[in-house]
Amino acid sequence: MKIYLDGKYVDQADAKVSVFDHGLLYGDGVFEGIRLYGGNIFRLDEHLERLEYSAKAILLDMPLSRKELTEVTCETCRQNQLTDAYIRLVVTRGVGDLGLAPWLCAKPSIFVIASKIALYPQEHYDNGLAIVTVPTRRINPAALPATVKSLNYLNNILGKIEARQFGALEAIMLNDQGYVAECTADNVFIVHKGELITPAASQGALKGITRGTIFDIAKELNVPIREADMTRYDIWVADECFLTGSGAEVIPVVKLDGRVIGSGKPGPITAKVLAAFRRRVLVEGTRI
Repeated sequence: MKIYLDGKYVDQADAKVSVFDHGLLYGDGVFEGIRLYGGNIFRLDEHLERLEYSAKAILLDMPLSRKELTEVTCETCRQNQLTDAYIRLVVTRGVGDLGLAPWLCAKPSIFVIASKIALYPQEHYDNGLAIVTVPTRRINPAALPATVKSLNYLNNILGKIEARQFGALEAIMLNDQGYVAECTADNVFIVHKGELITPAASQGALKGITRGTIFDIAKELNVPIREADMTRYDIWVADECFLTGSGAEVIPVVKLDGRVIGSGKPGPITAKVLAAFRRRVLVEGTRI
């Protein structure tokens, strides 16, 4: 496997960062998870824009322009002869000393990995997930904005650990007010009386690229959609539920906290959304 690392395409065994890199020492950096479908990088420009916004929010200077980022991302896929892949693009603060001060890091580091990913077995796309609500709450947006896709993922990791302890593959995370924010790695949508509803970013939800695609798909399908405050109760009594993310794509949920959602099977609107998403991934984006 070839990995882009600070201007070079190197073998996987040679792709190394310093132990003094602040991305490792403090989680100081930003990243994007991007998908390649049939030689088409889905919504690459939107991902790169979000990466730039995340970097700007933490005062991290991007080492490459948008055009350069596009080229190295595409070239990493070409170097590995991939047509379908998961791409991880990471920008760290770079090498510094053992103090927190980011201004002592000489220059940021950037790397791009293009490989495979399978977050959930196919049976769960066919039959739906059974998920739980975990005790760990999402960090208040006033403390760490969820709109910044940073390397600080310990909050999500704790939620993922708790989900596994409860025997689930994914979990709902509430904010400090008790409203649904998102899952540990995915955005959440419900269908209620023919309407799609999802938590707002102000409640701690990441402004996911796939999440944004669902808004476009809803318009295409003439399905009403809105953001709203959502509690566990709203999911328990929903007609349908599904999760979205670059890794997960669109996956149905049929049970939360032991309560069956709707009929207990993936619903018709979820199926229509998934079919529309599958059509879009091959045409919306950047050809490698």
